[in-house]
Amino acid sequence: MQGGFFHARCDMDENTIFHEAGHAFAAVMVGARVISVTIEPDNDDGPARYGDTQIAWERQKFSDREFAEKLVLVALAGPVAEMVMTGDPYHPASLPEWSGDWHQAMEAAAQLFSDQQQQVRFLERVAVDIHQVLSRDDVWPFIGAIVDELAAHETLEGETVHEITEEWLRLQRM
Repeated sequence: MQGGFFHARCDMDENTIFHEAGHAFAAVMVGARVISVTIEPDNDDGPARYGDTQIAWERQKFSDREFAEKLVLVALAGPVAEMVMTGDPYHPASLPEWSGDWHQAMEAAAQLFSDQQQQVRFLERVAVDIHQVLSRDDVWPFIGAIVDELAAHETLEGETVHEITEEWLRLQRM
């Protein structure tokens, strides 16, 4: 999770679309650029997975602290989007299919806190905050639109995600 790309990975079948839509929406929300989102990833570059979101960061736009916080938010947004969709209040570290996301979030949190208990408390607090944001009536329809497109096409170019979220971004600037 250095400067360049962030690959969000999940291993869940029926919730994968919401999971990846959560990562993609959060990336746009924090100012990153979505390259692509898919529920049909190539498995030739690592462990088998059902979804993949590729994100590019303009690293120079953020302080080290801001960058780590944004990485945490994007990593946890996939599991949280699933929680919002299903209504299940899981801890993001509790399901094996979310372990990659939790691990990425812990790596980023280690840049912020040396103590592992502080890292976990921070991640739990961020997960609650993300849940509140993703549950909002002015946010969920945009995640739903990403879900609809991803369900229809299985892979989306970043431009499609940014077109979907353009109205939300415009409303945030008002």
